[in-house]
Formats: sequence, structure tokens, C-alpha cells
Amino acid sequence: MKILKSACIVLTSLLLSSSVSAQTQAQSPEFLQYEHSTWVDSVMATLTPNERIAQLIMIAAYSNRDDEHRKEILKQITENKIGGLIFFQGGPARQAKLMNEYQAASKVPLLGAIDAEWGLGMRLDTTISYPFQMALGAMQEDSLIYDMGVEVARQIKRVGLHLNFAPVVDVNNNANNPVINYRSFGENKYNVAKKGIAYMRGLQDNLVLPTAKHFPGHGDTDTDSHYALPQINHSRKRLDTTELYPFREIIKAGIGGVMVAHLDIPALDSTGVPSTLSKPIISGLLKEELGFKGLIVTDAMNMKGVTKDNAPGIVDKDAILAGNGLLEFTVAVPKAIQEVRKAMRKGLITQADIDNRCRKILALKQWVGLNNYQPTSLENIIEDVNTPEAKLLNRRLTEASLTVLKNEQQILPLQKLDTLKIAAISFGKKKESKFQKSLSLYAQVDNFNVPNEVTPEQLSAIKEQLNNYNLVIAGVHDHSSYPRNDLKLSSEAQEFLSELIKSKTTIASFFKNPYVMDDVKDIENAEALILTYQDSENSEDLAAQLIFGGVSANGKLPVSVGEKFKSGEGLEVKGGLRFKYTLPEDAGLNSELLYQKVDSLMQKAMDAKAIPGGQLFIAKDQKVILNKAYGYHKYSDTIKVKTTDIYDLASVTKVSSALPSLMKLYDEGKFDLETGIDTYLPYFKNSNKANVPFRQILAHQAGFQPWIPYWKNTLRKNGSYKWHTFKKDSSSRYPVKVASNLWLHKNYQSKIYKAIKESPVKEVKKYEYSGLVFYLLPGIVEKISGEDFVTYVDDNFYTPLGATTLTYKPNNKFSIDRIVPTENDFFFRKKSIHGSVHDEGAIMMGGVSANAGLFANANDLAKLLQMYLNGGSYGGVQYISEETLKEFTKYQFPENDNRRGLGFDKPSLGERTENGNAAKDASELSYGHTGFTGIMVWMDPATDLLYLFLSNRVLPTRDNTRLYSLNTRTNIQQAIYDAMKN
Repeated sequence: MKILKSACIVLTSLLLSSSVSAQTQAQSPEFLQYEHSTWVDSVMATLTPNERIAQLIMIAAYSNRDDEHRKEILKQITENKIGGLIFFQGGPARQAKLMNEYQAASKVPLLGAIDAEWGLGMRLDTTISYPFQMALGAMQEDSLIYDMGVEVARQIKRVGLHLNFAPVVDVNNNANNPVINYRSFGENKYNVAKKGIAYMRGLQDNLVLPTAKHFPGHGDTDTDSHYALPQINHSRKRLDTTELYPFREIIKAGIGGVMVAHLDIPALDSTGVPSTLSKPIISGLLKEELGFKGLIVTDAMNMKGVTKDNAPGIVDKDAILAGNGLLEFTVAVPKAIQEVRKAMRKGLITQADIDNRCRKILALKQWVGLNNYQPTSLENIIEDVNTPEAKLLNRRLTEASLTVLKNEQQILPLQKLDTLKIAAISFGKKKESKFQKSLSLYAQVDNFNVPNEVTPEQLSAIKEQLNNYNLVIAGVHDHSSYPRNDLKLSSEAQEFLSELIKSKTTIASFFKNPYVMDDVKDIENAEALILTYQDSENSEDLAAQLIFGGVSANGKLPVSVGEKFKSGEGLEVKGGLRFKYTLPEDAGLNSELLYQKVDSLMQKAMDAKAIPGGQLFIAKDQKVILNKAYGYHKYSDTIKVKTTDIYDLASVTKVSSALPSLMKLYDEGKFDLETGIDTYLPYFKNSNKANVPFRQILAHQAGFQPWIPYWKNTLRKNGSYKWHTFKKDSSSRYPVKVASNLWLHKNYQSKIYKAIKESPVKEVKKYEYSGLVFYLLPGIVEKISGEDFVTYVDDNFYTPLGATTLTYKPNNKFSIDRIVPTENDFFFRKKSIHGSVHDEGAIMMGGVSANAGLFANANDLAKLLQMYLNGGSYGGVQYISEETLKEFTKYQFPENDNRRGLGFDKPSLGERTENGNAAKDASELSYGHTGFTGIMVWMDPATDLLYLFLSNRVLPTRDNTRLYSLNTRTNIQQAIYDAMKN
């Protein structure tokens, strides 16, 4: 019975073992199906023994070297019949052209490989660099890494190549690793394996062979195998459980290639030979134990880790004897072939073995399509590897990697902007950084820079100025395009950063290798700490957006940072609070169609001298997809328009000052649409405007006169000013500035009110645009609220929105160089208008009116308008109720053929035309306004679309109406809708 019981136990054990083995058996790489195909057989029949060996050899090629290099590569192809090329530095077009030439010279189509761990940008100029694997290791969405693999595969094939020596699946558990480090997904073996498999599948599903590297694991070393042979002194058990884990998993997942590192690992091979030359490691461990059947590739055979004490050619032969199937970067091809032949004659390796490896190479060539080789097209190759979709993927990967390690009091995203005085300090930058520029899109931010070697005088000046700020945003920048594990900031700069964190409310954004944080004193004590893993345009831009709630963060730290932070830490911060600045494809628009059309229409308008320049702003779903400046301030100017420049908004002031105020007061029950002007201004009680409901007035259906040329009453018949109306100097009697040498009498505004009061009112109530009431609205707002009008709109809207440039009297706040000029006024002010409002009535009101007077750049005005689109909410604040916005922006009297809302313009009723006041495709829910100086703003709730057009078409004269005849503004608006359809 004991014997029978024992036998049953053994049998059960064997069955379980067999079951586990079957479950974990590696998938056979797809390309192996072609090992005995007709094409492979036919090629094999043409190859000599030497040529079969040569198929296992890949040499280095460059597209940024001279003609001598090109001739040397051709010689290797024609004389030695090598099997492939690995391309290093150069450019995509040059490389593709060379590869075409090399393929034409080759007896058998060549395999083309590249190290594209983070995309073609790792080797080629004018191409995309995706985030390094350390950043990808922080991501929680592995599907995005698959998408990256798909896109990298597409780009690799587009430049005529077939192999990517990626992904890196080394577990980086040594912070001092000089060669893997940021190239690894991190220290967590499970995370490394999952992300490595996702990247592998993206490549392999699209017929680019990936190679997992650097087998059996290069993560735990402080030696760079490019310069010496690293030794890893771990037990076999430790290697099995940690270093080998990702390789085992990715092999089970069916990867087609594995690259072997140059390492000395006594637990696996006690002879001290590099793993590349080790039969126990390659044939024993990788092939037999792990069951890998795909292509085994050496690391570069010119690296010191393998060439030290090993002669060229001989070392290549030893790599073949160890079991490798492809030699990368062989430097002595004839010698290598000769040495392998010698080994064959000595019986160290058989012809059958070489043939099997040769067949594997040929099978791979068939799998990638080289059996039907076609030259690579050079047409549009730069554009094809830099598509908008590829760029958007890059931004999505960066955004998904953002990691927040501290967020005390939920300071992120920033709220209550009206309570903040913000200083942005870029450490390690000598001039304004992209980070600082992006921060300034959201609020008033004053910039300071602390270079690596900052002087005591520089620090002293900055410290003194910082007394005026209650929030510091510190960006710690890298000195290199690669996030190396070092810190170049001087001890003085580091100490200053530490002082800031201890003395000020500080948000720190770390644009460096995470390991470096261990050397930065007090960085862990910042109120908020953001880690981006590297310093790039995308990382700086998106970190700034994260701070203000434009984007989210949910990254997790993939490595431990000393005792400060542990792997897996990371807080979630939700975005969507304010604008996200992104690419059109992120909002479902076709960027090529959009940019081409709007740029063309803007250029046409500038060429026709309809406008000297302008700003365009487009946002969909609160995603800013265009914020662009065009042309110049003046036709004869050299000052180019910038997106930060400020334009006179003319009548768009109506929907940007008085209307938000009235809507807020309406919400509070303090303003009634069914009452008249006289309810709030008793001066109008006995006028013909008494009891006319505001609903009719704001809908331009009250019968009011369109406008009154107040300024004409200040001039004599000969054109000179009436002496009692204007003086050249200011005084208590003449306090209203109209121009630098023109001051208006203090009582003249009462004459404007009187003119409005006594103006006629038509009996027939139909749509006729009138701006008269907008001169009165600031006084009405003041009467109801008890506050100064400018203070009211500033405190309730502009400042909390972060709309820094949305202001009256901009020349009191901003440099004149930032303010775009308007008309050369030859009939009233008799000078060029620059820095003050263009509208004569508004300037006679002291520059403050609800009819005109506001200035802004497109970005700041858009914040107010996006708040409307959001149903009255922006930045976490509800300014106006959604119900009130719907009431003010709907058609009020459509039965009377009146297209207006309350103050807002709306699309024409009935059938639309191409020359209408809004795009043909704008919905009936849409609304907006235009301005006399060449402004147009429009919002469409049906598509969540926001459009702003800012220009100074009145320069040099208001008689320039070409902008209207070209219909530029609505044509651009229609182009946006067209781009949404494609």
C-alpha cells in the first residue's frame, strides 16, 4: 500500500508538473512559420557557406557621415554579403535614401534595425522622441504603451527598417546604474514585465520585430558595459525571482527577439566570460530553460564589455558558438566569417546549425515583407513620421506619466486665483522656460530664473522681490536632453531652493531623473511636488497645465528615491478645471485641414490689407486647439503680433462687461428684465424710455436710435475744439483724458446722458441695433451693486478667472508695445490711437463704458467666454447660473424676425448663407458678438466650440472694410466646423 501510495504521489506530481509546463510554455514567434517556406528555400539554395554565415551579421550604418562611409557599407554588402544594417545617427530622408541604395546593391534583401527605445528620435533628427521608459513606468494605462509600439512600428517601417532593439526589460533596482536607469520601466518586476509586453505587442502586431534587452538583466550594476564588463554577484535564486522575471514573461507572451548583454554573472557562468559569449547562459538558460525559440541578438560587438581581451572576429565567432543568431555591430566582417569557418572545420559548430540560424534570419525577412521588397518612398517622409496623431500620442504619454508626490491641503489644482500673487522660478534655466510661459496662460505669473551657477547678487535681488508673493512655483530643470542621475545646480542655488520650500508656500515641479530628488534637500517638504521624469517641451507645458487644472495626473513612482519616496507612490489630481492646451486631434478635429484653411484665410486678409495682423483662438470641449498670432501691429511695422498682445475689443465689450454683470445681478434677484431704465436710473422717469422693458432694450427691439456722434458736438464748424469743452492740460474741472493733450470737462458725461434721454424712440418695435443703453449700464450696475463698475467686473469676473489682460485703460497697466494700435484719427483726436479706446463715445466716458473700452488678448477673453459655454462655471467657480445663461443667449423675439438674444448676437433666422453673420454650420444655440475694430467672438453650446478673432482692421482708417467684403471672420469659423467633419 505504501509503494502504491508513493507511486500515486509521484504520478500526481509529474502530471501537475506537466500541466504547469504546458501553461507556461513560450509562444512560438510568428516569423518562425516561414523557416521552410518556398522563398526561404529558394534563397538558401543560392547562398554559399560563407554567405550563410554573413546573413547572421549586422554592421553599423550612419546617414550623417561622408561618402567614404557610404562606399564602405556598399563594399561590405557586395563583397561580404552581410545580412543587415543597424542605423545610428542621421535623418529619416537621408537614411531611407541610403537604405534604398544599399538594398539595390544586396544579393538578399537586408534587415534594417535601429535602437528606437523612445522612438526614432533616439537616433534620427527631425523625428519624434517619446518619453523615456522610466516615465512610461509611471503610467497606469498600459494600452497607451501599446499604442506607442504601434506608432513606433509605423515610423520604423516608413524609414525602411524592420527591427527595433527595444523594449528594455531590465529591472532597474540600482539607483547608480549609469547605462540603464531612465531607460528602464523601473524597479518593480511586474510593472516592467507588463509594460514591456505592451510595447512588444504594439511593435510585433505591426510586423516590426522587437528584441527584449538586456538579457539576463542589466539593472543592478553601477558599471556601463560600453566601457567595461559589469559583474553581477547575485545568487541564482535572486536572478530567477527578479532579473529573469520580465524576460520569462515576455518570452511566454511570444516575443520574437531577445538581446543578450555583456555581463559577468558568476551564478550563471563561473568562467568569467561575458554573457554574450556564454553557452550556459544563451544555449542553456535562454534556449533550453526558458524555451526561447526566436532570434537571439548580441549587444553591440564593439562595446568594451565584450571586446576587452577578445580580438575582433574571434569574439564574433565565440558569440556564434555560444548560441547567438545575429551579431550586432560586427567590426571585422571578413575575419568573423573566417573564424566561424575555422570553428566549423574543427567540429565546434556544424553547417546544419549555421543553416538553421540562416533560415531563421530569412524567415524574419519574409515576415517583415522583404520577400516582396519595394524601395521606400522619400516623398513626404518627414511629414509622415511627424503626423499630428503621433504628436498627440506623445503628449498623451507625457500627461499619463505625470506623478504628484505631494499635495498638501489639496493645493493642486490651484483655485481662488484672486487671492494669489505668484512667482515662478526656473532653476537651471537662464531665460524664460516653456514651463513659465505655460503657467502665464492661466494667471498673472512673474518670472525669475536661477541658473546653475547663480551669483550672490542675483540671489539677493530675487530674495528681496519675493517678499511680495504668497505662492512660489519652482521648476527644477535638467541640464541635458537625457535625464541623467546628477545635479548641476550649485550649492548656493540648492540652498536657495531649500530656503524657499521652508519659508514660502511652494509648488515644486521636478523635470529630472527621480533618483536626483534624493540629493535635493527639503524637496519632499514642498506643499506640492510634481515629477515629470525628464525635461521636454511637453513635460514643461503639461506640468504647468496640471498646476492650474488643465490636465490630470495619476502616475505612480516606478522607483524608490532613498528614504524620501517609495516605488508605487503617487496621488491622483483631477483636471478639467480650466483650459487644456493641446492639438486639434485631441478634440476630434483634423489639424492639417484646420491649420491649412485658417492660415490661408488669414494670409489672404493680410495680403489684401484688410488687416495688418491678428490673433485666432479656438477651443473645443474646453481644449484649446489654436492660440496663434499672425502678421504685424501695423502694415509698415516690424513688430510682429504675439499671442500676449492686447487688442481693443470694441463692441465685444458689451458681452464681456455689462452682460456678465447683469446676469449675475439677475441671478441674485437684483435685476429685472421686465423693468425699464427708469427703475434703476430715476433720471429717465419722465423720458420716452421709461417703462421700456430691458428685455426689449437688450434684444435691440426697443426702437432706440442706433448711435449718437457725441464727439461732433465738441467741435466748431471749422473743426477746432470748443474752448469750454476741452483743455490741453488736466485739472479738477477737466479730469477726463481723451488724448495726451486733450482733457474733457467733468460735466460732459451728463450731456451724453441727456442726449440719450432725449433721443427719439420709434413706435414700431422691430430689430434695430442700438448701443445707447450700454453707456448707461455701468451706472446701473453701480446703482444696484453699490460698487464701482470697474471694481465690480474685476472682482467678480476678470481677476478670479485669471484674465489678466481683460481690462479697461490698458496703458495704465501694460507696456505700450503690447497694445495693438487702431485708427489714425484725423477728425476728432487728431492723432494715432494707441493704448486708448478707439470708440469716441467710450473715450469721452473716461475710457470706461459698456459699449466699448475693454482690451484683452484672445487667451484671457476666452476664459470669460468659456465660462459662458460651461453654463456659467470655470475654474471650480459658478459665476452665473446655467438657467440665466440660457435665458440671455436664446432668441428673444424670433417671431419678429429678430435674431438677437439679450445683448448677444445669434445666427440669422431661416436659411443661412455663406455671407451671414455666423458660419452656416453654427447651431441655433450659438451666440456671440462682433466689434467695430475687427473683432468676432462666438460660442456654440451644441458643439462646445469657442472661436475668437481679434484684429485692428480700422488701421489706418475705419473706411477699410475689406475684412467685411472678404468675410474672413465667418469663413474661418466655417473652416472650424469643416475640420470637425473630417
